[in-house]
Amino acid sequence: MSTRILEQNVHPFDLLFRNFFEPDRNFFPVVESKIPHPVDIYESDFGLHFEVACTGLTKKDVQIDIEGDVLRISYNKEKNETDNGYKYIHRGVAKRSFNLGYKIGSKFNLPKASAEMNNGLLEISIPFANAAKPRSLEIN
Repeated sequence: MSTRILEQNVHPFDLLFRNFFEPDRNFFPVVESKIPHPVDIYESDFGLHFEVACTGLTKKDVQIDIEGDVLRISYNKEKNETDNGYKYIHRGVAKRSFNLGYKIGSKFNLPKASAEMNNGLLEISIPFANAAKPRSLEIN
């Protein structure tokens, strides 16, 4: 109860400043925050599927690499890209560089993956490996 009385007499900025340095609070400094890139990942009867938001990008802009059992999806924004002289009031749809890597389990056949870009949504499908498909055993 005494803590509540003390906090009522403290300026809100002081509370914000105090919370900034306390590790057990849910407040994270801006320098430590990372904006996650929008990705949906789901499994179907066919296999594993990725849907990656690529607003304003073309299929030539996005790089997809397979390195062993890792699927890597990336886009590197060119340094010389300009804002065309616009004065933005709000910038919610920004072309940001991203580099996403996912370790794919052996039950999926990563070399047989396919990718398609539709209306700014990159869709990657990875079928199940033959060894992971259901099968029947004959009784001897």
